[in-house]
Amino acid sequence: QVQLMESGGGLVQAGGSLKLSCVGSGSIFSINAMGWYRQADEKQRDLVAFVTNNGRINYADSVKGRFTISRGSAENLVYLQMNSLKPEDTGVYYCYANRYGTDFWGKGTLVTVSS
Repeated sequence: QVQLMESGGGLVQAGGSLKLSCVGSGSIFSINAMGWYRQADEKQRDLVAFVTNNGRINYADSVKGRFTISRGSAENLVYLQMNSLKPEDTGVYYCYANRYGTDFWGKGTLVTVSS
């Protein structure tokens, strides 16, 4: 099992920045990808960005050029730098990790962008 804990959410004005962090614990060896999803209100949980162990990165079109995902020096860390935030970026951001084909999720951190 992998446990994930997010931090860094909060309230920010449109145009501002936030940096989210996620740390994994437990069976963190052989994690092959980590990333971020977000869920606004009662909508579905959508991919924001992910990064694989071989460095492949994918972003949702809505965040390209504004968000940057990165892995920490340790394999159990992932970050999301969010710049030029918009009200539509508001939502609960969930960290996820994939290990041997199984997805693990954090409990989420709330990001609120005011207009």
